[in-house]
Order: sequence, then structure tokens, then C-alpha cells
Amino acid sequence: MQLERSFGETIKKLREDKGLTLREVAAEVEVNISTLAKIEKNHRKPNESLVEKLASFFNVSDKLLKIEIKSDNLVYQLMEEEDFATEILKVAEEKVQYILANKTSSK
Repeated sequence: MQLERSFGETIKKLREDKGLTLREVAAEVEVNISTLAKIEKNHRKPNESLVEKLASFFNVSDKLLKIEIKSDNLVYQLMEEEDFATEILKVAEEKVQYILANKTSSK
């Protein structure tokens, strides 16, 4: 699995690699075909339950799929501030490390 892809692109590739139609996957994970098509086109985000069903169906880590969704969300948000998106990301990473370090030391 390549994390350079969007969540939707990943789902579409997994489906196509198995030679399955939208209808077949949608039936297996109990979701509307149009919903799955929108997810593959990145026009809709799945809920956590659907992510887990997709991970199970395609036999991939739900953690990796969740990382893809969260990183997609972050990227789209950062793109709104594209002039200094890299700086925001660097500061955010530092803040995460700071918060985790304080969280660990306060236990």
C-alpha cells in the first residue's frame, strides 16, 4: 500500500487488483454503490465502521486506512494555507511530540 495515494485511490486500486466491481464490494461491506463510488472519487469520506469493513474485506490494516483518511484530511486543510503549509506541518509535528512527552511524564 502506498501512502502517496488518497484514501479513495487506495480503495479503488484494492478493488481493481481483485478484479471486483463496485457492486460486489458494496454488497460485501454493506454500503450503497453510489456511496462507494463517491468514496473512490474522494467526494465522500467513510465512517470508522466502513473503514474497518473495507480493511477486513481487502485484508489490509485498518490502521493504514485510518492513517490515509486522517492524512488526506490534514493535507486538504493545509492546502488552504499553501503559502506556509510546510511550516504549519513542522510546528504541528513538534506540538504532537511535546504533548505526547508531557502526557507520558504526567502519568
